[in-house]
Amino acid sequence: MTLQASKKPVLEPIDRMSEIIFGLLMALSFTGTMSASVAGGDEVRSVLAAALGCNIAWGIVDAVMYVLATVIERRRHFNFMAAVRSLPAPQAQAAIRENLPEEVRNVFSEEEAGSLLARLRDQRVQPNKQLFVVHDLKAALLIFALVVLSTLPPSLPFLFIENLHVAMRCSNAVALLMLFVIGAQLGRFSGGRPLPMALAMASVGSVLVAVTIALGG
Repeated sequence: MTLQASKKPVLEPIDRMSEIIFGLLMALSFTGTMSASVAGGDEVRSVLAAALGCNIAWGIVDAVMYVLATVIERRRHFNFMAAVRSLPAPQAQAAIRENLPEEVRNVFSEEEAGSLLARLRDQRVQPNKQLFVVHDLKAALLIFALVVLSTLPPSLPFLFIENLHVAMRCSNAVALLMLFVIGAQLGRFSGGRPLPMALAMASVGSVLVAVTIALGG
């Protein structure tokens, strides 16, 4: 395996697709809500600015929460490994078994737990105990970019169409199409059929559109 092939991606494919979906759903819900409330000659530009501002804010929040969740999970891992190395053997083995997936735990014997514990305690290499690494910053920046950039295609109708109602429906159509495409990729990535997941994502978006229309959007 080459070095390039073994490098850890900044974000896993499922995470990248999820962030795009979140951005699209935020854009769908927020533009619909704003279109129901704005008025005046600049109403189209108001919706566009509000949608972009909303997703920029959400991108920042999502990126910060990713970093916090990663740091907390890394701290839990460090504490678990320290406990496994310091607890008496029976308690350490029980801790190992409790942290295994249920399917693995059901077939993981006490002897295997003891063997794994011995190997962990025999390790001479000290693990890197940094709670925050450069990879976290790269992932946070990519999350922010994905959330914000996912807003741009549904925003284009607001740049070229003066009529708010027409711009709104065109924006909805673009967002629903993107949800369908991303859903198909998500279904393919999960090993299933693309169409059911594509229809599911488009249906979620359609429900949001229907709700905002009912509210006057």
